[in-house]
Amino acid sequence: MWNNVENLFREYMGTGLIVIIFCISLIYLWIKENRKYVRIMFIYVPVILLFLFFNPLFAVLLYDLAENEIYYRILWLLPITVTVAFAAVTLYGKLPKKRRTIYVLAAAAGIVVSGSYIYKNPFFEKAENLYHVPDCVVHICDAIAVPGREVQAVFPLDLVQYVRQYDPTICMPYGREMTVERWYYWGDLPDEMEKEAVELSRLAPLAKEAGCHYIILSEEKEIIGEPAQFGWEIFGRIDGYIIYRDTTFSLEI
Repeated sequence: MWNNVENLFREYMGTGLIVIIFCISLIYLWIKENRKYVRIMFIYVPVILLFLFFNPLFAVLLYDLAENEIYYRILWLLPITVTVAFAAVTLYGKLPKKRRTIYVLAAAAGIVVSGSYIYKNPFFEKAENLYHVPDCVVHICDAIAVPGREVQAVFPLDLVQYVRQYDPTICMPYGREMTVERWYYWGDLPDEMEKEAVELSRLAPLAKEAGCHYIILSEEKEIIGEPAQFGWEIFGRIDGYIIYRDTTFSLEI
């Protein structure tokens, strides 16, 4: 468990140079800063948080409840950026004017080399729209939304995490809890949705039982059966997805 704590800190701090800059900032403020409210914010709070994070007793208690999926978020509370920025600006104000330009260039260079180019990370990709969700989610939600009321739709698992971010009036029988292993509430409906060959004779009753007005399936899947036989119809085709609508239920207000 202790090795996990160390690894979490090491991974969160990247190259490690920012940790050195942060520690130097703490020491500088500890020596030079006398204002109580500043010391609380930029010295005492970071030190207490670090003490808790590396405290074996605290780690054991929290790990039993949350494990490493949540434990590393304690580091989110560390005011690293503001502490470094405040220390840098404080030092800048105390330097002679002739040295300030060199100091600013050196500080900027130190910050740049302390990290890595974020857009090389495979988990980052260019946003398709202002909502930072896939365009297909925006187009599908716009197509099935009914002004003035909520609708229920079952989406493929690779889209569920985005739907509620875009439109809270689009409800789903399951959401992100299906994609997180620790929660993982698998059931018959997601099981049918994620099959390569989808049998409407099985999927349609499950969707109706879950109160779904729409079913969204990828066009790449093999669809077995005619939707009309089960009270469904093809509502539309958008961005590589087929939208099925329950014809036995009226969405009029």
